[in-house]
Amino acid sequence: MRTMTVFCSASSGIDPIFNAAARRTGEILAERGIELVYGGGAVGLMGETARACKAAGGRVTGVITQHLLDSEQGWTGCDELLVVETMQERKRQMMDRAEGFLALPGGLGTYEEFFETLVARLLEEHRKPIGVLNDRGHFDPLREMFTHGIEHRFITRPTLRLVHFGTDPADLVDLLVRTETVEIDPEEFYPSKSD
Repeated sequence: MRTMTVFCSASSGIDPIFNAAARRTGEILAERGIELVYGGGAVGLMGETARACKAAGGRVTGVITQHLLDSEQGWTGCDELLVVETMQERKRQMMDRAEGFLALPGGLGTYEEFFETLVARLLEEHRKPIGVLNDRGHFDPLREMFTHGIEHRFITRPTLRLVHFGTDPADLVDLLVRTETVEIDPEEFYPSKSD
């Protein structure tokens, strides 16, 4: 795996207790020779991950809109900072440049990016592995939502095979690197009849 897109918070107001895992993620990507692709921000977990990756000798590519660049102060330490006009273009660039995806703790933007990536995987618009770093239980409600959706048949159980949860950045990155593509059988993922 040569590139990994990381989705995470760009808020400066989050609890700094989450910073350590974000920094470790950046370091691990650098150590594994995997280029970090992320949202281009200088603050929050975005900034922590990017600076740690760069400091450890890794390559960092940021993708940010002009609007966010003006308001978030995009990180100028990126090896490449791609400035686009819309969020849709930003997400498309981040998806296209990735060979794998990893969600770190974040808010609505992180959730949106994660779900868009997962839905695209379900629709076979890409075949790349997806991971979720459940640092300090941040994503426990997401796991519960999946369980709830499966119980009520809004989500099929095989969908969980497309999302890899973990709590250790090194273990999770290594898992994504060695994950084989899951074949999507329409009858299994989209049953025509209730089971």
